Amino acid sequence: MYKTNSIKRDVFKFHRFGRKGYSLFASLGREVLIGTLSVVTLSHAKADGVSVEPVTTDTVNVPTDRELALDEVSITGSRAPLTRSQAARMVTVLERKDIAQAPVQSINDLLKYAVGADVRQRGPIGAQTDISLRGSNYEQITILLNGINICDPQTGHNTFDFPVDISEIERIEVLEGPAGRVYGTSSLLGAINIITKTPTRTSIDAHAETGSYGYAAAGARANIAKGRWNNQLSGGYTRSDGYSRNKAGGLNADFRGGRAFYQGNYADEDVTVKWHAGMSTKDFGSNTFYGVKWDDQFEHITKTFTAIQAENRRGRLHFKPAIYWNRTADRFELYRDAPEKVKFNYHRSDVFGVNINSYFDWTLGRTAIGAELRNEDVVSTTLGEPLDKPHHIHGTDRDYTGGLNRTNISFVVEHNILLRRFTLSAGLVAAKNSWNNMNMKVYPGIDASYRIGNDWKVYASWNTSLRMPSVTELYYTQAGYKADKYLKPEEMSAFEAGMKYGGQGITASAAMYYNHCTNLIDWIRHTELGPDAPWESVNFAEVNAVGVSASIRFDFTRLMPGQKILNSLDVAYSYIDQSKDDRTGIQSKYSLEYLRHKVVASLQADIMPTLRLGVYYRFQERTGTYADANGTVLSYSPYSLFDARLSWHTAKYKLYLEANNIFDKSYVDYGNIPQPGTWIMAGAAFNVEL
Repeated sequence: MYKTNSIKRDVFKFHRFGRKGYSLFASLGREVLIGTLSVVTLSHAKADGVSVEPVTTDTVNVPTDRELALDEVSITGSRAPLTRSQAARMVTVLERKDIAQAPVQSINDLLKYAVGADVRQRGPIGAQTDISLRGSNYEQITILLNGINICDPQTGHNTFDFPVDISEIERIEVLEGPAGRVYGTSSLLGAINIITKTPTRTSIDAHAETGSYGYAAAGARANIAKGRWNNQLSGGYTRSDGYSRNKAGGLNADFRGGRAFYQGNYADEDVTVKWHAGMSTKDFGSNTFYGVKWDDQFEHITKTFTAIQAENRRGRLHFKPAIYWNRTADRFELYRDAPEKVKFNYHRSDVFGVNINSYFDWTLGRTAIGAELRNEDVVSTTLGEPLDKPHHIHGTDRDYTGGLNRTNISFVVEHNILLRRFTLSAGLVAAKNSWNNMNMKVYPGIDASYRIGNDWKVYASWNTSLRMPSVTELYYTQAGYKADKYLKPEEMSAFEAGMKYGGQGITASAAMYYNHCTNLIDWIRHTELGPDAPWESVNFAEVNAVGVSASIRFDFTRLMPGQKILNSLDVAYSYIDQSKDDRTGIQSKYSLEYLRHKVVASLQADIMPTLRLGVYYRFQERTGTYADANGTVLSYSPYSLFDARLSWHTAKYKLYLEANNIFDKSYVDYGNIPQPGTWIMAGAAFNVEL
């Protein structure tokens, strides 16, 4: 048990250290940025017109099986780049084709069809969505944009705001299980990497959509590809009246938001450099998101994203530095447009990061070494320790009066043995955080896979990781919430085993896993105290989970080449059972609520050569309870949903009609926040290559 006075002194000591260290950190960032830009300048000094070849290895005996020949795209299931057939972990990849066919309007909605993901939606079209993997909660996974960590230390509620439209996504990689040595120490139970596409030819495209509940959206993108350079600029806007109203009759689920994104890259025979800069902004009615007593809550969030990455393409040692800065500004209104009732809450978080990754091939395999320095700075009107000097909030008469600054340092080493049929990947991450005087701790992991013939692969893994508490978990004490600033980091260890099959027209996989989490953080309330009992942030002692998942895909174009209608059928199922201390009379907000059963299925059919129909199905059964406005404790009801998409597509344009929740099913993902009924949307998209 910590001593309060000692902790308080340590809090202020590290708070001051973080502020003073900020200038040193920024100086280091500038040096890395200058060095990276120097590489670009020197490379650009060479003549144009050089043919750029993929990065090749010098000594590793990579597989030549038919499976590998069909699957040469590198995925990020390990620290060093491996192909899908080499990867020794379960990585679900949503391809561009899958993304384009789905009846969804946001990346958040798309992930509903990943069987291992629990997508808990408060508001539609990306207003606010909490996503978790394998029974975790929304704080316990890492979200990346083109490999850059964009998680918000203030709260995971804000993580799934992206500056890119779903039409700009090349693929989405979902890595399930602890991923500390791959993505850093915030990936307690997995990671989701959003990868944007970079067309190889100059092109322009645009789209516009309209639909139920006053929904309207439009966006455009222009790409210029010339020689070694590629530059792309996009933007879009989305709005909706929402599907519900407050007691006074006003809209309380309305949404409006915009986004802008620029990305560029340069590549020659020696080096590749990529950079991006983006912004997303949204205003949305958050009706009863944070309490059933207030039905007209409102929120405004603006996020900016910047990053630059580089990698050499020659030599035995591959060196990949990156530097990034992400900012989130959040304004929460318990009563919309009524600060005289309750003052608005303002928060701003700045995350600066520098990471250096490298790998080299030698006689015994492929070795990766990496390090990251990540500084998280949060200022707020309600969160954190008192600031020595308040910071003015732009555009208001208010000041940020509290805050928290902490720095995380991590080092990674990993070795991969790559034989013709066998892959062994083992490594560790060593992490230290300035918060709470945390000592450096080591988290190891090992993955192995073996290919049986051309069609089968078996794999097994054991991995560990940790997660630091969010600033909200540490300090949010108001409006029915009571936080604990002495929370300990969560720690996870997990074992997984499975198999994959890829034959003529059929692909399948099955996996089972066991997770053991200590010091799990959650918000709980004691139901015997009635509906006004506060939500408290606590560390659970231990939580164990056992899960299984299975999927199968039938490619009818290969199984039945004579017919021209049926295209593919996908079916997947997951099951989770969690065990923990029996705590009667406790309602959990997140960790005690999870999807015990989930089924997803989709059928793609070509009614005509240019007319495609996609039908999607989801079944979910959630454990857990919630209290209604009268304090009555209710259990979550299972539900089934059907969605569909009909599209007419040509080389230059496509027209489409989408329907979500076709049978108008009433359901909730969070207690007391009903989700939309049937939602119809129609749109058109155009693409021109110049």
